[in-house]
Amino acid sequence: MLNNKKFRDPALIKKIVDDLNNWKKPIKIMEVCGSHTMAIGHWGIRKLLPPSIQLISGPGCPVCVTPSSLIDELIKLKGVTIATFGDLIRVPGKEETLEQARAKGLDIKLIYSPLEALKLAEKKQVVFVGIGFETTIPGIAQTIFLAAKQKQFNFSVFPAFKLVPPALDALLSTEDIELDGFLLPGHVSVIIGSESYDLLPEKFGIGGVVTGFEPLDILRAVKLLTNQISKDNPQIINEYNRVVDSSGNKIAKQIIEEILQVEDALWRGIGWIPDSGMGIKEKYAEFDAAKKYNITLKDEEGNTGCRCADVLKGKIIPPECPLFEKVCTPAHPIGPCMVSSEGSCAAYYKYER
Repeated sequence: MLNNKKFRDPALIKKIVDDLNNWKKPIKIMEVCGSHTMAIGHWGIRKLLPPSIQLISGPGCPVCVTPSSLIDELIKLKGVTIATFGDLIRVPGKEETLEQARAKGLDIKLIYSPLEALKLAEKKQVVFVGIGFETTIPGIAQTIFLAAKQKQFNFSVFPAFKLVPPALDALLSTEDIELDGFLLPGHVSVIIGSESYDLLPEKFGIGGVVTGFEPLDILRAVKLLTNQISKDNPQIINEYNRVVDSSGNKIAKQIIEEILQVEDALWRGIGWIPDSGMGIKEKYAEFDAAKKYNITLKDEEGNTGCRCADVLKGKIIPPECPLFEKVCTPAHPIGPCMVSSEGSCAAYYKYER
């Protein structure tokens, strides 16, 4: 069993924090993963750093980047069970949430695994909402493979998957985004490997550190980034090498390659990003809910005053949104970043006020 205490050693944390507090040059470091956002808040890491080192959140929460038109299209489905992970049910659509639609009679089941959705399909038509990044994708792809093997044609998946490296490419290609480095997601990197981020230093001259979720992991990563910034030597470093290697998980990649193909994807608040999602291959089209129910997504977010889009791009921090804490709270979320426990606004509301 992994002993996490050594990654929470107070003496080592103090040593790194003391060193970082000598850093004077203003820099912005983006944590890409929602789990990092929560860990940074949970361990109080922002409060340990000097004002010159700003940690900002990026587009790494799958619920937060799910477009509202997906919610609207799901609500239109009749005669099927919609199976989804819990956070999605409270994400606002154009008119209402899945939770509100369920109260009016829409058949929605909350599940913890796509295998539960496959089990439900033994009795009726089930659409599983396939959201998530590279971490989640292999398990859903494997479930589609099992459905095909069992000839369980009551089961289908709406593929709303997202890929991290193309999103970072699109983010850095935007003129008004200024970043100095990335804390790269440990979970995602277990699947895709640290070499998947080589485009950051090669194309944009920005470095990144793949890191874990303990306080020493995150602080070491910040220290490594300041080292390479001071030497003007951007590169990708794998601090989380106890679980991540350079090439990723071969078996997970094989099941993804068998079932899915890279496609453009619609990101809430950002728009369409080329090659940043995955669709289901024609060979498995009978399990593709987008084709089965003729579902198409539209880039048409409503104007609620919510600035989740700017939060997801790292342009502002959550308290800079005029709705934050006033009318937008975890109990009454206006935007998706306040819905998910890994959303930037929810994390700031819980830990940073």
